[in-house]
Amino acid sequence: MISFEINGVQVDLDVQPDQPLLWVIRGPLRLTGTKYGCGIGACGCCTVHVDGKPVRACVTSVGKVQGKKVTTIEGIPENHPLKVAWVEEQVPQCGYCQSGQIMQAAALLSENPNPADEEIVKAMDGNLCRCGSYPRIMKAIRRAAGKGAGT
Repeated sequence: MISFEINGVQVDLDVQPDQPLLWVIRGPLRLTGTKYGCGIGACGCCTVHVDGKPVRACVTSVGKVQGKKVTTIEGIPENHPLKVAWVEEQVPQCGYCQSGQIMQAAALLSENPNPADEEIVKAMDGNLCRCGSYPRIMKAIRRAAGKGAGT
């Protein structure tokens, strides 16, 4: 049994500890906002938070989250400044990478509530967007930072 908290709910799952966290999130837990992109932790589509830190769920085994707190995109409230800014700035095109982008940005703003552009670029560097919506992602992060998303 693997026990951890996900989006504020304690779960106990009978799964193999070496199973990727992503498959547990999308499978038994039926939380499909976290996406599969590359399977090697390089694209950022599967970014979730483990104890507040961003991790790639495709390369993190579920055994590594035993006793920890996991947050997925579903655990970020709809009225969170980042989600609101994402809509206001019309960030998504296809939308596939957006949950990972938001999770990475949320981790950045929790550590640094008012990042400079260079800090945003550095923090978001591992999250890929095939549509190239990077300028709108930057604008949305700046907008959310101005509304206290990191506090």
